[in-house]
Amino acid sequence: MSTDPSSAGVLFRTATKDDLGAIIALLADDELGQTRESILAQARPAYEAAFTAISTDPNNEIIVAEQGGRIVGCLQLTMLPGLTYQGGTRAQIEGVRIASDLRGSGLGKKLFQFAIARAKRDGAFMVQLTTTATRIDAAKFYMDLGFMATHSGLKLKF
Repeated sequence: MSTDPSSAGVLFRTATKDDLGAIIALLADDELGQTRESILAQARPAYEAAFTAISTDPNNEIIVAEQGGRIVGCLQLTMLPGLTYQGGTRAQIEGVRIASDLRGSGLGKKLFQFAIARAKRDGAFMVQLTTTATRIDAAKFYMDLGFMATHSGLKLKF
């Protein structure tokens, strides 16, 4: 947990199942999320199963930013042990969201600083992420944090 005073009253912590509704709402509250996420009750069991799988896997963590009892940000941090880089462990960040009324406030930067520190603590030598090519502002944000576009990614959906 972090109660860093420079975080303007924001607590960064591991998500609990009680946070799931707020996390789903954050995931759905952007241009792409509106097309692939659902806040409808019939979608809830799939989210609950995914949350359980993530929260019981020691290489995965969902981190939330909480301010005044409100979940205002989230991301998933996954540790990926590998044989490359002499058996090095990478950290993968995915599912990043900041509440729409707080975007541009510096909260995203603080959330990333917390996640990167957590990755270092857990032995990662690198943090990596992907972002959809149409998210120009997100890519700029990540590059401003020091991330570099070093690879071209490909995906195969089923």
